Order: sequence, then structure tokens, then C-alpha cells
Amino acid sequence: MLISAILYLAAIICVLGVGRKVYQYAATPAPLKIPTTPAPTTRAGVVWRMFREVVFFDSLFKASKFTWLFGWLFHAGLFVALLCHLRYFTEPVWGWVALIAPLSKYAGLAMLVGLTGLLGRRFLVDRVRTISAPSDYLMLLLIMAIAGSGLLMRFVWHTDIVAVKQFARGLLSFDLNALSGSSLLFLHLLFVAVLLLIFPFSKLLHAPGLFFSPSRYQVDNPRERRHTGGQASKSANSAVSQEQKNG
Repeated sequence: MLISAILYLAAIICVLGVGRKVYQYAATPAPLKIPTTPAPTTRAGVVWRMFREVVFFDSLFKASKFTWLFGWLFHAGLFVALLCHLRYFTEPVWGWVALIAPLSKYAGLAMLVGLTGLLGRRFLVDRVRTISAPSDYLMLLLIMAIAGSGLLMRFVWHTDIVAVKQFARGLLSFDLNALSGSSLLFLHLLFVAVLLLIFPFSKLLHAPGLFFSPSRYQVDNPRERRHTGGQASKSANSAVSQEQKNG
């Protein structure tokens, strides 16, 4: 039951922490028109730009092919692995989840290869090593531990999948079941819990933060439409009201 309590606590802190940060991002004024050029001049163009950024890491590809390759491998592997893990929470298993389930091992390998490349980059590239904090290395090692322990359970020390599914579905329905399995499974879940706990306070918040970056979501139309955002708009309205009172 200990691991269940840890996972519940980690999930609550993660959801509340990320929600608080997203609220802060949304409430932060953007008084300047600062899209990174060349930028789209229509809202549809912004949507397409954000799609390319989220799915293909467009700007990273232009900046560094090496970082893009390993970064994209890791994120694509993580995305597929998360989708494959839905089989532990659904009964019956959704058809498309069952279809992609065999890809989970390849997703785990892609994650590990990508993380190894990103970790090596922090050691081998001088300018990156200079700006890297200890937390940057620890974050990569933690996620590598999650991927590595998952692969070990897949290829070396096999786990009772049925028992894991009963445990996972019990978490969703608050019908807690004892976690039967190896200590490796316990470590795997513990690593996941630690990641959830630190996620709202780490650089991993670049995931939701991307959608609140003015340099990405703004339309490049300063001539066609006057931009007033957040505090700037409030200040302008306050000044107009004051002039009317003094009128």
C-alpha cells in the first residue's frame, strides 16, 4: 500500500503544481508583439507553426541537427510508451492501444538512445557543459532509470502483467491492491513517482510552457492590428478612465 500512497501523493502534487504554473503563464501579460521571424501572419499559420514545433521540433531542427535527432527520438519514444501503458488502465483494452502495444519495447529503446545522446551532449559540448546544472544531469539519469528499468522488466526479469494491470486499475477506482512483483517493478514505479513530484518545479515545464511563449503563438501583424496585452491593456484603459474623469 506504500507505493499506492506515494503515487497518489505524487500525482496530486504534479497536477496542482502544473495547474498553478499554467495559470501563472496564462496570467502573465504580453505587452509586446515579439513573434520569432519569419512568423505566420494569420491565426491558421500560427496553429500550423505550433503543430510543427510540437510534433517535429521545427526550430530545434534548424538550430542543431544532433540535438534534434536525440531529442526527437526521446520524445517520440516517450509518447508511444505512454500510449502503450494505457493497456494497464483499460478493460477491455482499446483496439488501437492493442494495435500499438508491440511497439512499447521499441519506444523504450528509442527513449534510452535519445536520453544517452542528450546526456552525452552535456558532457561533450563545451558551451552546453558550461551552462548545465547538476539538476540537468540528474533529470536525465532519472528518466533513463525509468526507461531502463522498464526495458529490464521487458527483456530480463519479467513481471506479472495481469497483477500490474489489477494494481493500476485499482488505483483508478481507489480499490487498492497489493503490488505483487519484483523489487525492480517497485523501483520503476518509485522513479515515476519521483519524476511526478519534481515535474512542476523543474525545467520539464517547457512542455506546457511552449504554448504560452509569445515568440511562438503571436501572429506577425503589427501593422494590421494594434497589440495590447495584459497589463499594458489595463494601464491604457485606466489612463483613458482618468482622462474622462478629469475631462
